[in-house]
Amino acid sequence: MSTSLLPVGQLSPGGDLGGYIRAVNGISVLTADEERELAYRLYDEGDLEAARRLVLSHLRFVVHIARSYSGYGLPQADLIQEGNVGLMKAVKRFDPNQGVRLVSFAVHWIKAEIHEFVLRNWRIVKIATTKAQRKLFFNLRGAKKRLAWLNNDEVDAIAKDLDVKPEVVRDMEGRLSSYDAGYDAPAGDDEESTYQAPVHFLDDAASDPATQLEDSNFEEDSTRRLQLALEGLDERSRDILQRRWLADSKETLHDLADVYGVSAERIRQLEKNAMKKLRQKMGEEMMVA
Repeated sequence: MSTSLLPVGQLSPGGDLGGYIRAVNGISVLTADEERELAYRLYDEGDLEAARRLVLSHLRFVVHIARSYSGYGLPQADLIQEGNVGLMKAVKRFDPNQGVRLVSFAVHWIKAEIHEFVLRNWRIVKIATTKAQRKLFFNLRGAKKRLAWLNNDEVDAIAKDLDVKPEVVRDMEGRLSSYDAGYDAPAGDDEESTYQAPVHFLDDAASDPATQLEDSNFEEDSTRRLQLALEGLDERSRDILQRRWLADSKETLHDLADVYGVSAERIRQLEKNAMKKLRQKMGEEMMVA
């Protein structure tokens, strides 16, 4: 799929990352029916406009995924850009006949492109992530005359020559002496070594956009059912629950007892009965949904 399908402003997060994120978050998420219609238009007819709309509506999920890789010292804009490439590959290969949402299918492709980008830059990330570290790295490589560890005198001499602290030289020497770990565990490794392979730690499962979307839908549904259940209560019961649990400044049993001219114990009983009715009505709403 050609990247020319997308507007330049939407495709290039590098210019103004904050503006890009605001823009993609402003694009509405497609409903299941809208997504299915567009997917079939692309799958059956090769409709490029349908492909463009599918990509645009999922750019926000790429941002969510890319944020989970921010600890590798790589530019966020580059991570998002690579994820966008994965998203476009996913849209091109998406088969609506499989009965799954595009976001669930696209997660693999988005992460795969970001993983490849991280791996291509993995050695640079480990050795030097700042301008000062890169300068020390190149100078230290030229100053170090042998493969063995530097002694204290050599460390002090290099530190003085490069105008840095000795511990900074020691830290960089350790980085120079490290080696690249394979992304996947080598075949034949024991179970413990296999589990320690970077593949198990590179991404953050909690940032899965499919899970985030599911949680968001659940929260919206719970709020809707709570509102309907509250509307089904009598005015006094609804007012007691609002003041006791939902208001920013919650009132005590004694406060409400003064309002209604009854005892605090009576307010507690009314509250208990109202909560019981509320749970029952929310359960009925869930059964209907």
